[in-house]
Amino acid sequence: MGNRILIIGTYDTKDDELTYLAAVIRKQGGEVLTMDVSVLGDPKAATDFSKHDVVAAGGTSIAAIIAAEDENIAMQAMAQGAAALAAGLHRAGRFDGVLVLGGSMGTDLALDVCAALPLGVPKYVVSTISFSPMIPPARLAADIQMILWAGGLYGLNAVCKAALSQAAGAVLGAARAVEVPAVKKPLIGMTGFGKTVLRYMVALKPALEARGFEVAVFHATGMGGRAFESLAADGAFAAVMDFAPQEVANHMFGSAISAGEDRLTAAGRAGVPQMVSMGCYDLIDFVAWHPLPEAFKDTPAHAHNRLLTSVVQTPDQRRLVAREICRKLAGSTGPVVFFLPNRGGHEWDRPGAPLEDAAGLAAFCEEMRAACPEQVELVELDAHINDAAFSEAVLARFDDWVAAGIVKR
Repeated sequence: MGNRILIIGTYDTKDDELTYLAAVIRKQGGEVLTMDVSVLGDPKAATDFSKHDVVAAGGTSIAAIIAAEDENIAMQAMAQGAAALAAGLHRAGRFDGVLVLGGSMGTDLALDVCAALPLGVPKYVVSTISFSPMIPPARLAADIQMILWAGGLYGLNAVCKAALSQAAGAVLGAARAVEVPAVKKPLIGMTGFGKTVLRYMVALKPALEARGFEVAVFHATGMGGRAFESLAADGAFAAVMDFAPQEVANHMFGSAISAGEDRLTAAGRAGVPQMVSMGCYDLIDFVAWHPLPEAFKDTPAHAHNRLLTSVVQTPDQRRLVAREICRKLAGSTGPVVFFLPNRGGHEWDRPGAPLEDAAGLAAFCEEMRAACPEQVELVELDAHINDAAFSEAVLARFDDWVAAGIVKR
């Protein structure tokens, strides 16, 4: 039996394109399930799951959403039903990957469907707005794939067939090749950046692996934080070492490089043991090719590359960040320790380095001491986050947690 792909789209208006996708998948030896998310019209031939099945899964009916006379309300109802139906079908083992086709309306629905499916399920969206700034990072599933539906607004043609056939082959190939996450060892989720700025993972990863744990390090540049939070919410981690929570500041100050409002909350809500620190706490990342906001025009900055520029926070802004971190950690239901290395939070803020700001560092540390919630243990270290003393302190506390049964083997 070949891998089975769930194809989702509005069959009343995109029947030819959706049927073409199915034909390509079948030609390559795959199988197909079809789901219609139309509202007003009907497909030329019956689909495996009709629009009535979809809205029923969302708790309403086609008649009810038509009566609302609002296409936005209608498509949100279809999105809710499609996400619920797809999630249930996947739990039942009915398909191995999903392919959704759409313009802006269909893409809105596709994002909900993909977010409802676990990491490791191939998720492909063929969209006329792929890669558009209309799509907020918070809506993107951790492993979603998007292909631009070039020349595909209305009807089949040679241009759009190139995109559609690639998408069909890609999702089928992914379903055949994917190695779905299988936890054979307890998993530690860690956040960080490249070794030029944060280095603790170099020591911590092999040390934790030697203790029988697996370590996944997430690049905290928006989507990495989204993936980290998603897995934490699903209970994938035995513990987290969230040492680079900089996306919190990005979101606070309006950067597009955001992991969303929920950053630094999922592990706490799930009761996952948390070790947290201040990696790059003082920086705000902005898209390098966008003009900097007026408020940061005269701020010291580090041009990391042509995609990313980091600006330095003022002491008052660092106090705001410290309070926001503490506010988020206050909602934790499991054990939390915050390591405060009072000599700095990344390689660029060491004494003599380009972004050194002793007053700003002191302001952050002072605010963390004042605002730290009662249930959060604050461990101050006379060290820099990249010093060996930091990693040694983390491992010592981790060993204590393992011995006490707080972190399960």
